[in-house]
Amino acid sequence: MCLRNRRYELLEELYGEFNRREYVSPDPLEFLYHYDDPADREVVGLVASSLAYGRVASILASVRKVLDVLGEHPATVAGMDEAVLMSRLASFKHRFNDGMEMSKFLSGIGAVLRAYGSLENLFCSRMRGEGIASTLKAMDGFASEILRGGGLRQSQLLPLTSKGSACKRLALFIRWMVRADDVDPGGWSRISTRDIIVPLDTHMFRIATGLGFVRRSSADGVSALEVTKGFATFRPDDPVRYDFALTRFGIRTGMSVDELLAKFDF
Repeated sequence: MCLRNRRYELLEELYGEFNRREYVSPDPLEFLYHYDDPADREVVGLVASSLAYGRVASILASVRKVLDVLGEHPATVAGMDEAVLMSRLASFKHRFNDGMEMSKFLSGIGAVLRAYGSLENLFCSRMRGEGIASTLKAMDGFASEILRGGGLRQSQLLPLTSKGSACKRLALFIRWMVRADDVDPGGWSRISTRDIIVPLDTHMFRIATGLGFVRRSSADGVSALEVTKGFATFRPDDPVRYDFALTRFGIRTGMSVDELLAKFDF
């Protein structure tokens, strides 16, 4: 059996073993499972992914605070007044983000929902053709429109790919919304899994480097495209398929990245 086929079989084995909900907790992705309506789920997903940096316990606590403000149906943020949001989030703090910034961010989401009907509609309106390069540009247009709607020039909550960032958290949000399996809940139907980008942080960057998918020195936007192309050699229809399973190594106790890479040392 050739090396490529052996690697593909191993990736599929890892997907089958670890791409399960029992391996999700603790993770902000869990919040999405409580919302059946895609209109609510996409808002929750963007909030949860945007806050997904720092200690996990702090991330979960911060997401809960925001969702408590949004109520049972978070998509109703489209009708919420920014002053009301600021009042309810006055004491909010998540690392570099305060209540005012979060209020403006939510106001931007609300403005987009009023103008486009959904976050999916906005994202699709920024796609120019197919392919991951088009997706990377669409991510920038998507983020820019939300920031503009909330009166923000820039925000740690939603970095821009045009600044060179891989925008891991936004790519994570898109993975959650486009893919649908035991882990990713889905909700968007107009974007193909073949066109989404691997959420690249230093953790996945180390894994991808070990697999020989990237030879660059930083986990930036260009590297994210290279890593995605590397996984696409195995699953061109779904290059992000293995993201969750592989990133359990280095996160969960007793599962190290060194152990993972050793499995591919044929």
